[in-house]
Amino acid sequence: MSVGAALAPVLSLNSAFASESDSSGREASSGAKFVQMDPNVSFDKQIANNVAPVVLLRASLRHGFEEPGVQDIRLVVDTIPTLAWSAGPDGSADFFNQRWLDYTGLSAKQALGSGWEVAIHPDDLPRILETFREALNSVKPFEVEGRFRRFDGEFRWFLFRGGPLRDRSGKVAKWYGTNTDLEERKRAEDALRSSEASLLEAQRLTRSCSWKHEILSGKVTISPEGLPMYGIVPEDDASTADFYFRRMHPEDRPGVEQAYAEALLRKTDFEADFRIVHPDGTIKNTRSIGHPILDERGDVVEFVGASIDVTEHHRERAELEKALEEIKRLRDQLHNENVVLREQIDQAFMFEEIVGTSSALQGVLSRLMKVAPTDSSVFVSGETGTGKELVARAIHKRSRRSQRAFVSVNCAALAPSLISSELFGHEKGAFTGAMQRRLGRFELANGGTIFLDEIAELPLDTQVALLRVLQEREFERVGGTQPVKIDVRVIAATNRDLEAAVADGTFRPDLYYRLNVFPIQVPPLRERQDDVLILLEYFVHRFAQKMGKQFGKIDKRTVELFRSYPWPGNIRELQNVVERSVIVSSDEVFCVDAAWLSRDSRRVSLPQHPEPADADEDASRERQIVEDALARSRGRVSGPSGAAARLRVPPSTLEHRIKKLRIRKSHFKLS
Repeated sequence: MSVGAALAPVLSLNSAFASESDSSGREASSGAKFVQMDPNVSFDKQIANNVAPVVLLRASLRHGFEEPGVQDIRLVVDTIPTLAWSAGPDGSADFFNQRWLDYTGLSAKQALGSGWEVAIHPDDLPRILETFREALNSVKPFEVEGRFRRFDGEFRWFLFRGGPLRDRSGKVAKWYGTNTDLEERKRAEDALRSSEASLLEAQRLTRSCSWKHEILSGKVTISPEGLPMYGIVPEDDASTADFYFRRMHPEDRPGVEQAYAEALLRKTDFEADFRIVHPDGTIKNTRSIGHPILDERGDVVEFVGASIDVTEHHRERAELEKALEEIKRLRDQLHNENVVLREQIDQAFMFEEIVGTSSALQGVLSRLMKVAPTDSSVFVSGETGTGKELVARAIHKRSRRSQRAFVSVNCAALAPSLISSELFGHEKGAFTGAMQRRLGRFELANGGTIFLDEIAELPLDTQVALLRVLQEREFERVGGTQPVKIDVRVIAATNRDLEAAVADGTFRPDLYYRLNVFPIQVPPLRERQDDVLILLEYFVHRFAQKMGKQFGKIDKRTVELFRSYPWPGNIRELQNVVERSVIVSSDEVFCVDAAWLSRDSRRVSLPQHPEPADADEDASRERQIVEDALARSRGRVSGPSGAAARLRVPPSTLEHRIKKLRIRKSHFKLS
């Protein structure tokens, strides 16, 4: 993934802060001090020497409280070593990070929309705009080079890159991009072209340095222009071939004489590189070529040729090679810095929408990062609403399959009669209504990742087919006879106790062990108290921006309510409460109705450890409560209409109590 793509969720969050910038484009309330640009030092070198640290910040919403460990996402985006920007689906710019603003000297207000165009060289602007318009129409990433104006008025060559971010429906939600300084590379390329032009000019000027060797007489004639090249004055006796060879460096002469003799013998062209030693000790690098002249019998009568002084060319070529090595070193250094930067951003915030800094969550993220690069199957467990699918998406994003499809399947939402067709596809005519062949979810995920949520809800016959997929990496479509080979990574998840399901015979043990290669337990929100306020702030920003609101602060009583509430519905419940509250709150203060939380907290409590004196009475009362809930849900435990939802307890807890009370769920399914 590109830096622009990696920054996408971070930039999206920070676009809400653009209006808080002062006239110079700097964040007035962040307290950050940005590095001033030196016009005499290249931008890339300044970036390498001034990587800003990630610091801790007070909560961005001014609600009167501070939380240690909350990172200032805006400050990180503003100080990362790149010029970053974002734009809406129509291409209108809506965000520039602080480094971009510092580099150009523009304020956020001046740069938004199409105001950034003033920083582009007038000769390059039409080409850059045309490239951007083509990218908007084709919805494809783009890159284009052009000159970019620094705050002191100097134009430097930059690489402009951008790419689209799509929402779940496939529509473009944002464009993100970066600007990278190419000035040093451009200068090296210009030097290379200048050197090549100099070499061509030198060759043109020295082609008159010709020579001729008459074979029978042994006489050598060198043109007047070539006499200085060989260190010869007209008075010297330079008429013999021996004299011509005597001017060569002792180490080069044997090889040149042998090459010349072979050319005479074979009657072929002669070509050699050698050094000429002048009487004063000066050494010149020379390249000489010759062509044989034949008589009517085919014998060589003379060789005619030309010599070129390539001494300066050798020096310039050595300098160019040195410059190219330096360019390669800087390019590799920049690449490595970008890789490290992307890793740091990913590890800090970019686990899809996984938000939090608690030790419980960090443990999950640590295991996630270890298993992601492999192809091992992963089993994600945890209560409903804890973000198991987000964990699965983060694993896929950091795997070698990240460029292929991620297909999510909610097994509990599929009708039992259609599960096999949905997962494995069907052939035309396989059943009534099968008018054409249909690819299943596994084929759609080929080469990528398939996420099987609520895996415990699969019927036993479908479990057998899934086991074959995991073992043989193949399956047959419904109504088909030919096996279909696939390469898919499987990530499964459930909020039920699969070990209990294996024990009561509703889940195959061999499939359980195949799926449970690398288990990840997602902690409930009540075990992540340090993350509650971070999530509160995150969702307030998210829904306020979506609904066009802007809150000045969060009510202190709301903060205390969120801290003390146990959140039985986990993050999903917290998200719903925040969205509901954003709708009814004024633009000034965000607050939550305490009744919404208190009603949610009034849920049936199943006794875990009844007192011995009341054991029989409590067990009988508990059994009655559970059986009533199972009867109303027709034996279903999980899901929106399941018994666990009616009792407001985690499905895994209810499964455990059902097993302990020896209640037969099948009885209620039949009834």
